[in-house]
Amino acid sequence: MTELYHWFDLIGIAVFAVTGTLVAHEKKMDGFGVVVLATVAAIGGGTVRDVILNVPVFWLHDQSFFYAILAAVFITSRLINKQKSIPHYTLQIADAFGLAFFAVMGTQKALLAGMPHMTAIIMGVITGCFGGMIRDVLAREIPMLLKGELYAITCIAGGIVYTLGIYFGLATELAMVLAMLTTLSLRIAAIKWQITVHVFNYPD
Repeated sequence: MTELYHWFDLIGIAVFAVTGTLVAHEKKMDGFGVVVLATVAAIGGGTVRDVILNVPVFWLHDQSFFYAILAAVFITSRLINKQKSIPHYTLQIADAFGLAFFAVMGTQKALLAGMPHMTAIIMGVITGCFGGMIRDVLAREIPMLLKGELYAITCIAGGIVYTLGIYFGLATELAMVLAMLTTLSLRIAAIKWQITVHVFNYPD
């Protein structure tokens, strides 16, 4: 089971590293900038989560996470150089997949640390959103978390599905898959149909 969780973590790390690489490409950063942006996107949220939970930061003693980041940067940069142009929605779709993985993994880790359900869901939101937020701030963009289509709300929904699944006795793997699909489906639907939560009335 621990090995399965580790692979899920590696997949999430790689996907968010891809988003960092795509943003770095849009901003015309050099090689070092690409690696920095990919790294903060990949490990930023999990680092903040672990510091808040007062548990060992997940990447300190496991180099495989950095291998996943470097592999994602290498493959993505090669594909970008080969294709010459990237569809505008690629970043949002890649970010949605990373969000789905990390929101659920963050919720699960908080539950395993003995946190109550609401705290675990908040940790899932932090894990899913904060890496992308740091990435966007470094790239001088308004973070996706703070604008546009549903973002953090999709993480909350995924966290609720996971915690309910565990509460009602579903197998952990099934609860994880259902929660990830919930987060991913809501985020993609929000992107496709531009679903937002309006507070102020803005002109078109």
